[in-house]
Amino acid sequence: MTFFNDLKMPKFLSMLMAQINPTVGAMAANTAKIIDIIKKNQIDHDVIIFPELALTGYPPEDLLFRKKFFHQVDEALNLIKTSTMDCHVIIGHPSLEGSVTYNSSSVFSKGQCIALYHKQHLPNYGVFDEKRYFIKGKDEPCLFSVKGFRIGLCICEDLWQPGPVDQIIDANAGILICINASPFDEHKPSHRESLLRHYAKRGIVIIYVNQIGGQDELVFDGQSLAFDTTGQLCARSKAFEEHLNTVTLKNNQLLGEITASLPREALIYKALVCGLHNYIEKNKFPGVLLGLSGGIDSALTLCIAVDALGASRVHAVMLPSRYTASMSEEDAKQQADSLNIKYSTLPIEPAFQTLLTTLSPVFIGYSKDTTEENLQARIRAVLLMALSNKTGYLLLTTSNKSETAVGYTTLYGDMAGGFAVLKDIMKTTIYALAHYRNTISPVIPSRVLTRAPSAELAPNQTDQDTLPEYDILDAIIYNYMEENLDAEAIIQQGFPAKDVLSVIKRIQQNEYKRRQAPPGIKITTRAFGRDWRYPITSGFITKE
Repeated sequence: MTFFNDLKMPKFLSMLMAQINPTVGAMAANTAKIIDIIKKNQIDHDVIIFPELALTGYPPEDLLFRKKFFHQVDEALNLIKTSTMDCHVIIGHPSLEGSVTYNSSSVFSKGQCIALYHKQHLPNYGVFDEKRYFIKGKDEPCLFSVKGFRIGLCICEDLWQPGPVDQIIDANAGILICINASPFDEHKPSHRESLLRHYAKRGIVIIYVNQIGGQDELVFDGQSLAFDTTGQLCARSKAFEEHLNTVTLKNNQLLGEITASLPREALIYKALVCGLHNYIEKNKFPGVLLGLSGGIDSALTLCIAVDALGASRVHAVMLPSRYTASMSEEDAKQQADSLNIKYSTLPIEPAFQTLLTTLSPVFIGYSKDTTEENLQARIRAVLLMALSNKTGYLLLTTSNKSETAVGYTTLYGDMAGGFAVLKDIMKTTIYALAHYRNTISPVIPSRVLTRAPSAELAPNQTDQDTLPEYDILDAIIYNYMEENLDAEAIIQQGFPAKDVLSVIKRIQQNEYKRRQAPPGIKITTRAFGRDWRYPITSGFITKE
């Protein structure tokens, strides 16, 4: 098959996959970045391709209800259009036509808009709610020509639903360009490649351009792709990094840079580093602080923070109590020294004694229980938040998905903070990530990886006093949350009925806690947050 319409035309096309990291709402900064790329690269390329809603960042959410927002969009598009003289530029942006808003893409050439496409399929599941903001475009293909090559254009979800790609193939286009703001989850990259390869084998070149960067709980991995008509991968851009990747089509051969795909742990770790870095930088925090306990969760959080921001912008605080094991303090100090970060030690015993004394008159007649344990976690939160207020550093929480699911966290205690790096990371994955990080440099002490996990809020306490073993707990949570299985189906897989019923009941009962948790980075197909919308008040309870 040939990719061009006129056999007398040059059989060469140079396309730049401009995988960038826009900031939502930062129109001036995004526009400046886009124009800079155009000016530096348009002479050497026939087409420059930017991601979906690259102008505004994704998702702009209720900014789309502001008229001033669209005034800025129009001004920015005019600047980009007039900067495009020596090539074609494809740019994603919202467009307002009368009272109707579309998720759109413009094609600019020689200072003119030669094509405007409105996204046909609007995702309204999981983290997406585009139907709140946009109207679907007409069911017709967007086609234009560059140097005799017939090109079809679509936007993100259009790939995943029937219709738009079929229209483009049926119109005898030789190249399909798809612009995307596709959030990361650990299974997404392989699903994308499989889908694109399937389309390419129908006889069309696929150019897939995705954005990178963190936006609140979402993180975008980039990994823009190009496939030839045999389904052969010809280009893959870097994961979680801005990357300008040139793809050339010459004599029916597609050539580009293929960045190696990363193993699971490396990819997830890089996602967490990217998500944290962007949350801090885009919100202009000077740095972060966290409580360093000597346990696995805070150890991994500290590594991610240092890798994301540098040691000079990370402050760890050790908050020992009467129940803190000496090895915990030793391991915490060893890790802090290994990472060359500043740290402080603030014992909580004096405050704990004072609160116990203050509460003793109203606690008469009650036996000791988790109330006294939770006091310790809340004292730590008060001290950490005081430091956060004083320094401007954002407090990172260290709770993980396994604990958050079943409420094994203290409201206004270890849940307190501004960002939860491990919010969507199961405990078993935390151990895998910690081992991976130690292959880069051995900064997490070996005892942290091997000792039984403990909240250290009571004598000789371990997590498994209250919870099933983490491999069982995590599997039950995964099946209930991500596979949407009910208790009976999970039990049939061989998990103990008592554990299954108990875990599901705790997930249901602790929705009120999770609703008050800080945002965190989504890396699974279903995280607590935008794609988990269960009511707090509900009579739907799994009975034991």
